[in-house]
Amino acid sequence: MQKTIRRREGDTTQIQQQGLHPLLARLYSARGIDSSEQLELGLGQLIPPADLLHADTGARMLADAIARQSRLLIVGDFDADGATSTALAVSVLRAFGASDVEYLVPNRFEYGYGLTPEIVALAARSSPDIIVTVDNGISSIEGVIAAREMGIATLITDHHLPGRELPAADVIVNPNQADCNFGSKNLAGVGVIFYLMLALRAELRLRGWFDQHKIAEPNLANALDLVALGTVADVVPLDYNNRILVAGGLQRIRAGRSRPGIAALLEVSSCNPGTVVASDLGFSVGPRLNAAGRLDDMSVGIECLLSEQPDRARQYAAQLHQLNLDRRHIEQKMQKDALALLEGLDLFTIAKLPEAITLYEPSWHQGVIGILASRVKDRLHRPTIVFADGDEDQIKGSARSIAGVHIRDVLDAVATKHPGLIQKFGGHAMAAGLTLARASYAQFQEAFIVEVARVVDPAALQAVVETDGELQAEDLDLELATLLRFAGPWGQHFPEPLFDGYFKVVQQRLVGEKHLKLVLSVLGSTQYLDAIAFNIDLDIWPNPAIEQVELVYRLDVNEFRGQRSLQLMVEQIMPVAN
Repeated sequence: MQKTIRRREGDTTQIQQQGLHPLLARLYSARGIDSSEQLELGLGQLIPPADLLHADTGARMLADAIARQSRLLIVGDFDADGATSTALAVSVLRAFGASDVEYLVPNRFEYGYGLTPEIVALAARSSPDIIVTVDNGISSIEGVIAAREMGIATLITDHHLPGRELPAADVIVNPNQADCNFGSKNLAGVGVIFYLMLALRAELRLRGWFDQHKIAEPNLANALDLVALGTVADVVPLDYNNRILVAGGLQRIRAGRSRPGIAALLEVSSCNPGTVVASDLGFSVGPRLNAAGRLDDMSVGIECLLSEQPDRARQYAAQLHQLNLDRRHIEQKMQKDALALLEGLDLFTIAKLPEAITLYEPSWHQGVIGILASRVKDRLHRPTIVFADGDEDQIKGSARSIAGVHIRDVLDAVATKHPGLIQKFGGHAMAAGLTLARASYAQFQEAFIVEVARVVDPAALQAVVETDGELQAEDLDLELATLLRFAGPWGQHFPEPLFDGYFKVVQQRLVGEKHLKLVLSVLGSTQYLDAIAFNIDLDIWPNPAIEQVELVYRLDVNEFRGQRSLQLMVEQIMPVAN
C-alpha cells in the first residue's frame, strides 16, 4: 500500500544557536526537542531509581536475600527483552555477591507466557526462596498464588500494562502500575531490572556490604550494552530517559567494551562494532537473539549473553545465526500462505478492506506469527492478529497495531463485552498476545473488527509516511549521512530522518531476486547517487520505461571493502509520469 507523504514541521528557534547543523536543529525540533539540555545524554541525566515505585522495597528484599545466601531464580520472557533482562539480572546479582542465582525461561510452546502455575511447579524443582520475574509477571495472578502456596516469595519486575487486578506478589516494580510517578512509562523490561539493580547497589552500599565482603563495587554502566539491546529490540518509545540508556550502551559497544556475547552477535550480523547504531541492534542483532525464543529455547540466547569467553560466545552466536536463517525460511513460507489467504478474501481491494484483519492457519509456527502479523499490518495498514494452533483445542494469536488503535485496550474491551471469549491476553499499545478456544475464532474475529471500527478514527486507516522534507543536491553527501547516522539514537517515537524528493532514474537492476538497485540523479543536476529499494513490487520493477520517480528515503553510509560511500535507502518508490 502506497503511503501518503506528510512532512514534519519544527521550530528551531530554541536550539539553532547551539552550534548544530541547521538541518539537525530542524530534525530535533520536529521530534519535540526544544532545548539543548534535551540533547545531553550523559548518565547523570537519568531519572533517579528512587522515583520508581517499590524499587527501594525490592532492593531491600534482594539485599536481605543476598545476606542470607537465599536461592534466587530469575524467570524471564522468551524474547530479546526477556533475554537481556535475564542476563542482566543473573550477571549483576552474581557480581553483587549473590551465592545462588539461576534462571528459568519458559519454552513458549510448552508453557506459554509468564509466571504460570505450570512454570512455578517447574521452578519449584530447584527449591528457590525467591522468584524474580523480568519482563513478565504483571498478569500472573494464578502463578503468584501457586508460588505463595509453595512457600516461594515473588518479586515482579515488568513493564507491560497491568490489568484490573494485580498479582499478590511480595513486591511489584513496574512503572506502569497505578500510583507510580516515574517520569518514563516507556522503560523496557531490561530497563526496569536495570533500575532495580541500581537501587539494590545503593542499598548494599548503605549496608557496607561491598566493604565487608571485599567486593569491588560493580560499575553498572557495564550492563548498558544489554539495556540498549533489549530496549531497542522491544521497540519501546525512545523518550529522553530511554535515549540516555541506549546512547550509553552504544557508546560502550563502539569503544570495544561490550560483553563477548553482544560482540559475537554483531560479528555474525556483519556489523562493525565501532560504528554500531540503534538500527543495527534492532534489525540485525535483535532478530538473531529473538530467533532462539521463536524456534527453540531462549536459553541459547541467554547463555550467549552470559558467556565470558569470546570463543564460547561465538559458538552460541553461530547457533543463533542459524536459527535466524531457519526462522526466515519459515516466515517466507507463511507469508506466501498469508498472501494467498488475503487474495482469497479479496482484501487487496481497499474499498472492501475491513477496519482490522485476523488470519488463522493451523500449520503456522507459533514462534513466527508475530512477525507475520507485523508484515501484514505494514502491507494493509490495519490492526492485525495472526493465529496458529496452540495446545489441545486452543489457538494462540499475536497482534500488531497501527497508530491510533491501542491494541491491548481493544482486547480488554472485547473481553469485557464477551466474557469467556478470550482466555488470556496481555501486551502494549502496539503489540499483544492472546489465547482463544479454536471454536471461538469466528466469533472473536467479528467482535474484534467491530471493536476496532468503534474506536478508530477513519483518518488513522490511511497509511501515512512522515518525512523531513526535501534535501538540496548539495546536502546529498557522505558527510551529512555520517552526521545523521550518529545523531541519534533514533528509534520508536524518535524516528530516523526520512526525506522525500524527485529523481531521474539513470540505471536500474534487480539484485537478490526481489531488491532494486538504482543509480539516480537529482533533477536538474549531474550528480549521481546509488540507491537500493528492498522487497519491491515485481509487477512494476524493474521497468526501463520508468525514467522519473518520487522517493521516500534515508541517507545511509555504505561500507564495502574498507570504502565508505553515500547510499540512499529507499522506503517508498513511486513512478512519475513523463
